[in-house]
Amino acid sequence: MMTTNELEQSFPSTTTRRRSLTLSLLMWRIAGYLALIGAVLVIGLPVYWTVMAAFKETREIYSLPVTWWPANPTLDNFPAAWQAAPFGRYYLNSFITTFFGAALEVTLALFSAYALAYLRFPRKDLVFLLLLAALMIPVEITIVPNYLTIARLGWINTYQGIIIPGAAIAYGTFLLRQAFLAIPRDILEAAHVDGAGHLRILFSVVAPITQPAIVTMALLSVVSKWNEFLWPLIVTNTTDMRTLPIGVFWLRNSEGLANWGVVMAGSLFLIVPVLIAFLFAQRAIVEGMTAGAVKG
Repeated sequence: MMTTNELEQSFPSTTTRRRSLTLSLLMWRIAGYLALIGAVLVIGLPVYWTVMAAFKETREIYSLPVTWWPANPTLDNFPAAWQAAPFGRYYLNSFITTFFGAALEVTLALFSAYALAYLRFPRKDLVFLLLLAALMIPVEITIVPNYLTIARLGWINTYQGIIIPGAAIAYGTFLLRQAFLAIPRDILEAAHVDGAGHLRILFSVVAPITQPAIVTMALLSVVSKWNEFLWPLIVTNTTDMRTLPIGVFWLRNSEGLANWGVVMAGSLFLIVPVLIAFLFAQRAIVEGMTAGAVKG
């Protein structure tokens, strides 16, 4: 028979196993932090350079080695960018197209996702299959048909011509449908017993419970509409109907390589509103995720 010392040598002690597990968890945590730092650098470095370049003089932007902090910070690039193009009109156009476009997109996604999740109608599975197929179709393929349709309706160079073709996306419907299906059926049955109709259930039961998914979808829609470049460029032909991304493009086109500080300042006009919207949406997402987490 094995002695006590031989048994201790054959099987690692509990303390040794705990130390090994702790060391393994520590290594994985360090690897996760390093990956996070790498992702932040890859994503944040261009944004940081854009912000810094907006406060630099032109000669400093072209100087080598690259300076990561303005030697002589200046605010002259911002009024120069604002005066180089009608950014006031660009802002108005972008706010109109983004607000109404995102509102239509979220509304249509809510109703279509509710129908696919809870209603019974013929060929429901086929409709969902077509929805999944639409996710695989590049947006560029639909440009020509959409343009021909808009032209025949006389909507070229109009707000409705910019907004209507992108008023619904398959991704939003799919995202909300999956969130709706996660709601326990007992809650919906209780609402039916209380006499609630479909609209009441959608806005009083389903929407509050799935608020994080709805806010996330709305944020994605707002960012997409705000940064949309190709379709507004194609469907508009006057400066009065241009949006901010097109304005920044024309600013770069007019300035060329002469003054990148002005171009970067114009880019900040485009970036800052999206960052503000994200901060507000992030708070709503956290509140929605923590709602009901504390039991009475």
